[in-house]
Amino acid sequence: MEPLISIVVPVYNVESYLDACMESIVNQSYTRLEILVVDDGSTDSSGVKCDRWAERDERVSVIHQPNGGLSAARNSALDIMTGELVMMVDSDDVVHPDAVKVLLGVMNQYHADIAVGGYVPFYEGQPDWSQLTDGETHCFNQDQAIKAILYQKGLTHSAWGRLYRASLFDTIRYPIGEYYEDFAIIYPLLLKCSQVVKTDCPLYGYRQRKNSILDKFSPKRAAVIDTGERLEQHMLSNDKENLDALRSRLLSAYFNILILSNQDKSTDHKQLQDRCWAGIKRLRWRCLLDHRVRLKNKVGIIASYFGRWFLCSVLGSHYHPRP
Repeated sequence: MEPLISIVVPVYNVESYLDACMESIVNQSYTRLEILVVDDGSTDSSGVKCDRWAERDERVSVIHQPNGGLSAARNSALDIMTGELVMMVDSDDVVHPDAVKVLLGVMNQYHADIAVGGYVPFYEGQPDWSQLTDGETHCFNQDQAIKAILYQKGLTHSAWGRLYRASLFDTIRYPIGEYYEDFAIIYPLLLKCSQVVKTDCPLYGYRQRKNSILDKFSPKRAAVIDTGERLEQHMLSNDKENLDALRSRLLSAYFNILILSNQDKSTDHKQLQDRCWAGIKRLRWRCLLDHRVRLKNKVGIIASYFGRWFLCSVLGSHYHPRP
């Protein structure tokens, strides 16, 4: 029998986009789905729309809960899911009609624990799926997958656009109330994997919204630094093999938060900027000597030796709030 696949859809005030998202899910060519929609305390008509979808399709179940954030919404679905596999879909995005089928196919073909698909950014209407081709397939063992994500080459830590074996989440949940919650759990997830497969086929439509929380800087986004520094301390004692890769990713976080906070003139972020600058100076020489560190970080390192102002001026136009 085909495996049951749980689709987790966290919902908060997306009344303009929810129908398009749900339409793309219920119309998947792979039909054995459990669709778990979590209305996370929406104050617009999103909750009502969720219930209407449950009335239209018996595979849809709705959880209504007080607002707790993206992690809390995903966790509520993870707590009750019954599928052998699970996929996360953000409620303002859409998926290609064959997304589940393709990801399941490559997962089975390569005996993988996580299958990752490509994505298409779009603003309005529907993504341009004409780019859909067979594409290339890339396989990563556990060590390769960890390094690919931390060196930011070939894989990302995003939760959406991929299919997971549900058992990976048996003891893992998203941290409540944190930005970059997907970065916080990707390392422990990968430690439970033996194989990750990625297809370049664009299967996920990633909507670009001007009013997204990622379009505005907030000190809460320093959570990516907190997570990176905690992981660095863990690896110092438990996983020195991946320590250099983690430091490359942490350096990117310092660059990102320093530059974006510098661009936000509405508030004084001096303490946070000083923290980032100290982190850059601590890691830059080690990362400069690491041939695996991405070119963008190398440019930032060289610029940093000319001072903080020069670094922000040189790299500022190349950094965008999105992951």
